[in-house]
Amino acid sequence: MPTTDTPSSGFASASVPRHLARGAVGFGALIAALALLPAFGPATLLLAPVGLVALRGCPMCWAIGLAQTVSRGRLRRECADGRCELKR
Repeated sequence: MPTTDTPSSGFASASVPRHLARGAVGFGALIAALALLPAFGPATLLLAPVGLVALRGCPMCWAIGLAQTVSRGRLRRECADGRCELKR
């Protein structure tokens, strides 16, 4: 069986800075949606979907994507004779 690389992982971004920027926008929008609620009313809840889109659905998805983005290119899965291993 040939080496299996997944260049387009489900949650990973193109680069770590881009992924961190998405996290800043996502978490910032979610926090602002709740923190500004007493001052500006329910209209601030419109920021919540913006945050969820930036985080691609959930904060855990963003964290998984960060791990995938950081490890991309460092680990490879190699399969031979029905046995797969992770190699650097």
